[in-house]
Amino acid sequence: MRRFWSLYAASWVPLVLFYAAATQNNAVFKGELQIIDALIGAAWSLATAPFLLALVWPLTGWLNRRRSGPMFTVMIHTVAAVAFVISWHAIIFVIATYFFSPENAKQAAQSFFVWQGMWGLMMYAVVAGVFHAVRAVEAARRQAVATAQAETLLMRSELVALRNKLNPHFLFNTLHSIIALTRKDATAAETALLKFSDMLRYVLETEKSGVDMVRLEDELQFVRDYLDLEALRLGNRLSVSWQIDDNAKPHLVPSLSVQPLVENSIKHAFNPRVQEGILTISARLDPAQNRLLIGVTDDGPGCEWAAIGESKGLGVRTVERRLKLEYRDRATFNIATAPRAGFHVQIAIPTMQNQPI
Repeated sequence: MRRFWSLYAASWVPLVLFYAAATQNNAVFKGELQIIDALIGAAWSLATAPFLLALVWPLTGWLNRRRSGPMFTVMIHTVAAVAFVISWHAIIFVIATYFFSPENAKQAAQSFFVWQGMWGLMMYAVVAGVFHAVRAVEAARRQAVATAQAETLLMRSELVALRNKLNPHFLFNTLHSIIALTRKDATAAETALLKFSDMLRYVLETEKSGVDMVRLEDELQFVRDYLDLEALRLGNRLSVSWQIDDNAKPHLVPSLSVQPLVENSIKHAFNPRVQEGILTISARLDPAQNRLLIGVTDDGPGCEWAAIGESKGLGVRTVERRLKLEYRDRATFNIATAPRAGFHVQIAIPTMQNQPI
């Protein structure tokens, strides 16, 4: 507001100059123009106008808070404009009487009353219009800020909800795998439980911190623990190829963004098969576009595109939605698959580094 009132005060400087030129119009044609006298006369004539018209600011605020209609607003401003003109002339008359004489003040009032009244009405109209415009712009700005904050809160709430879906989804599926392993190999099941405790600690720590972003290195370690656990159950059916660029490891990714993609491959490409398969996990930087590229590829049976849309699975679609919420159009999520051609998911997100959690 300080800047606004500074501009308001500065705007009266050219108005004083224009007023001085207007009041000395006859003197210009007669060659009797006295610039200093004209400026002094304009200055004391307009001296009180800025202060009187500043009162229009709270008036416009009152009208806005009252949500007045156009007719009521025009009526109030008409009354206020007349009151301003009368007050302004009364003050000028008092000043002229005090510094000059009652006769001079009376003569000046009779000479300038009509055109100064019109001048005053125009000044009021301009000031009232500007004040209403400024309040409208400010209201629009506040509304835009409030809308952006609401969208951010909504987005964060949805992100939390999606993550809360992933956590029990991961816990249930992993425990189900451990239960299945218990029936086959009790010793391996015990090892799996120890590994599962490390995984659970990762989930709980990220949940407790309230930070949704983790280093890729930490997310990949979580995936390694998960794959070690699944390897106890799948045996030689599961081979993993890690293609990780060391430069990509410090960059941040949403927690539980890679593991659901890996879990999807385990479920659809490795659980149904008896022969050995290869799961490829890759991560590299794309310096040209400042992106981090993460890929999960299996050599499983793949599927038709229609089956992806009809799938009721939670992991893949949740990761896609989280990326859209977190990065909007700055992230991409691509799937490549076909029957007997495996399943490939690649995500691309903006590069961002931070300290570990």
